[in-house]
Amino acid sequence: MTATKIGIIWNPSKIDEDVLRSAVAETLDGDVQWWETSEDDPGLGMAKDALAAGCGTVIAVGGDGTVRAVAEALAGTDVALGIVPQGTGNLLARNLEVPLDDIPAALRRIGTSETRTIDLGWVSMNGEERAFTVMVGFGIDAQMLVETDDDLKDRAGWLAYVEAMGRAMAGTEMTGIRLALDGGDPQEVRGHTLLIGNCGMVQGGVRLLPDAKLDDGLLDLLLVSADGALQWLDTVRSVVWDNGIRRLLTRDETAVSTESTRHLTAERISVELEQPLAFEVDGEELGEVSSFEVRVQAGALLVR
Repeated sequence: MTATKIGIIWNPSKIDEDVLRSAVAETLDGDVQWWETSEDDPGLGMAKDALAAGCGTVIAVGGDGTVRAVAEALAGTDVALGIVPQGTGNLLARNLEVPLDDIPAALRRIGTSETRTIDLGWVSMNGEERAFTVMVGFGIDAQMLVETDDDLKDRAGWLAYVEAMGRAMAGTEMTGIRLALDGGDPQEVRGHTLLIGNCGMVQGGVRLLPDAKLDDGLLDLLLVSADGALQWLDTVRSVVWDNGIRRLLTRDETAVSTESTRHLTAERISVELEQPLAFEVDGEELGEVSSFEVRVQAGALLVR
């Protein structure tokens, strides 16, 4: 990477400052400026300050919340985002294949890679709009991660997520959903999970949105309406086998929908819920919503 002004936005609850500064000094050239996140601001204001300071690359050091906040500030600019993942999910980093457990390796990748352009999602809810880099929605994905047994995960890998998915689905309830895609007529559907994302892989290599691509100008949607044990098994089979292992074996890139799992794509999505439900943005729970709108901003973000 050509020497330039670099902004480092780091979450002090995720990493020791001396360790980070040492790794940066050993791997990056250029004028480096530093901003520390706070409990009140996970990185949005700091990223705006980095833009004002003329940084050509801004590196988010922290979890998904820090990455999301920095990406929101950089959207639509020619300033590139770099990621040094230090959270538990690290979902955008996983989808970009950024090294997860090696700070110098992540920094070297930022310093030596070319920039690429990816899309950014925006969600409007409860009177505010915020960006997301991975996915938003309600239902099993957050529950699945919460429910996953760490000991089983260490012993059985992705099979732990299958077991957790079954328990998570058993703990969710069906609700009425009024769904409109790209300004079309609303559809009345029922489900217990609705996920809308820009990329689809979560922890354990599980791809909840198997067709999602970071740079296709589209958002991918998963509606899960499993009702009863047999349909729960059908959903698990769809996620793990049809849209997971089978795709790897056959290199078939088409997502498989079933009676209980529907895959759709759109640029704009409007959702009204029969009852308020807990909502998440990039893995962060933000309270309950009864309606929300989602849009994609194609090519909004430069990343290294």
